[in-house]
Amino acid sequence: MIEDFNQLGGAAALEADVCIVGGGAAGISLALALGEQGVQVLLLESGGLQPEAATQALYQGTVADPALHSPADTYRQRRWGGSTTLWGGRCVPFDDIDFEPRPYLPDTAWPLPHAELATHYAEATQLLEAGEPHYDATHPANAFMPPMFAGFESPQLSTDTLERFSCPTDMGRRYARRLALAPTVRVLTHANVTHLQLDRAGRAIESLTVQSLQRRRAAAKARVVVLATGGLEVPRLLLASKDVQPAGIGNHADLVGRRYMCHIAGNVGELTVTLPRAQVHHGYARSPLGAYTRRRLQVRPNVQCEMSLPNMVARLHFPKITDPAHCSGVLSGLFLARRFISYEYGKRLNDGEAHGATHLLRHLRNVLADPLDTTAFLAHWLRHRTLAERKFPSVILRNTSNRFSLEVHAEQIPRLDSRVSLGEGVDALGLRQLHIDWRYSPADIDGVARSLRVMGQALQQGGVGTFHFDPETLERDLTRYGAYGGHHIGTACMGADPAHSVVNADTQVHGVHNLFIASSAVFPSSSQANPTLLIVALALRLAQHIGQRGRAEGWA
Repeated sequence: MIEDFNQLGGAAALEADVCIVGGGAAGISLALALGEQGVQVLLLESGGLQPEAATQALYQGTVADPALHSPADTYRQRRWGGSTTLWGGRCVPFDDIDFEPRPYLPDTAWPLPHAELATHYAEATQLLEAGEPHYDATHPANAFMPPMFAGFESPQLSTDTLERFSCPTDMGRRYARRLALAPTVRVLTHANVTHLQLDRAGRAIESLTVQSLQRRRAAAKARVVVLATGGLEVPRLLLASKDVQPAGIGNHADLVGRRYMCHIAGNVGELTVTLPRAQVHHGYARSPLGAYTRRRLQVRPNVQCEMSLPNMVARLHFPKITDPAHCSGVLSGLFLARRFISYEYGKRLNDGEAHGATHLLRHLRNVLADPLDTTAFLAHWLRHRTLAERKFPSVILRNTSNRFSLEVHAEQIPRLDSRVSLGEGVDALGLRQLHIDWRYSPADIDGVARSLRVMGQALQQGGVGTFHFDPETLERDLTRYGAYGGHHIGTACMGADPAHSVVNADTQVHGVHNLFIASSAVFPSSSQANPTLLIVALALRLAQHIGQRGRAEGWA
C-alpha cells in the first residue's frame, strides 16, 4: 500500500523486516525485489507523489565553488520516484577493468568481481525499460546496429560498446500500482528520516526518527535498514547521526563524504571524417523492442592498462552550439531558446561568456537561412520527443560537413579533499545542510588528453579521418560545466578493509550489522558510465543478499 505519513491516525506503528529510506531508482528496485520474496518492507519517501517546493528545499545547501558544481538542490528530486522523474534515461554498464586493481588509479578497485553485479544487468535493464540487456554491438541481438564507421577495425579502439536508453522511465509512476498491490510492502510519503539511532554499543540501528514538514513525528524500527537516498544524502544522514559515534555512523576512518566523484565531461576538438557520409552513423538506432541505442568510441581495456589510462568514452557530436559559425539553424534555435530548456541541457547552451547583439543576430540569421532543416527538426522533436512515450534521447542533426566534435565522458580519479560535509545552515526539519566541495585533479585532464591522442591515431590509421584538439584549452573545455551530469559517486566507498572504506562488499556499513547502503555513494570508481544501471543492479544484488539473510534467520 501507499500512504501519506501526514494522514496516519494516532500513534501508528512503523515496523517491518526491512526499512528502505528513499523512493528513487534504488529504493523502488529494492522494494520490488524484496516484496517478491515475501519480505515485510517499509519504504519511507520524503516527498509526495507530485513535486513540492517546500520538500525540494530540503536539498538546499552550499557549494565551495559555484563554477565547478551546481547548487545542491539541482539534478535531484525529493519526491516519489526520486531523480528518475527528471533523468535522461541513459543506461550503460560498467566494464570489468573498473573493478580490477589498477596501480595507476589507487583506491578504485572493488572488493567483488564485476560478474557478481553484471548478472543483474538483465533485470535492471528490464526495470528501467531500456530494451534488450545486451551492451555489445557484436551480440546477435544487436545485429540491427549499423557500424559507426564502415569497415573500421582497430586493436586500440572499439566502437562496439553501446548505450541504451530508457523511455526515460519515471520509476515512481511506473511501479506505484505494483507496490501498492504488493501484500508485504508499505510505502509512506512525506516521511523524512532525520536521524539513525544506534544502540549503545554502536553495532546496530535501533530505530529511525521520521518527521514531516507538518510536524508529525514517529519512530520506525526494522531488522535491516537500507539507505537509498543518493550519493549526497547518504553521507549527510550518516554524518548527522553522531550521538553514539561522534564522527558520524561509519565514519571511523574519516571517509564518509570523501572521495566525491562525478565525471570529467565536455565537447572537445574536431574530427574530420574522410569516409563518404553514407558510411558514417553518428546517431541512434532502434532495437527490436523499440529502445534507442548508440555506439561510442572507447580505448580497449588492454591499451588502457598498457598506457595507464583512465576509462573514457567519446560520442560523435555536433560543433560548439554557442558559436554561430556552425551555420546550423537548428543549433542556433536551441541557443536562442536556452532559457526555456531544462536545467541540465540548458547548461550546455551557455558557455559563461557575455554575448552581444551581433552574436545573437548571427544566430537568428542561421535560423532564417535554414528553414527546411529547422522545420524538419521541430517536427521530429515534437513527434518523437515531446509527444512520444519513448522519447528520442537527444539532439542528432544531419551532418553535411562530416566534421564532428567528440563528446567526452571520463572517469574521475578519487581524491580525499573532494568531499561533501555538513555545513552551517539547517533545513526546515532541523537537519544540517550539506556543504559541497567537488575537486578534480590535473591527472584527470591528462588522462583525457592521452586517451584522445590514442583515439586520434587509431582513427587516422584506420582510414576514418583526422582528429585535432587544443591541449591549451582542454581543461577549460572539460570543466566548462563543472561536475556536469549530477552523478554523485563515492561518498561512502566500498572496500574489504574498514580502515580504507565505509561499507563492505555487501554494502553493509562496517561495524553496523543491520545498516546497508544502496547508492552510487558506495562505488569505489566512477567508470565511463552513467551510474543508474549499476545502481539498480546493486539494489537487486542487495535484495538477494537480504532475502538470503532473512531466510537463514527465520524472518523471511
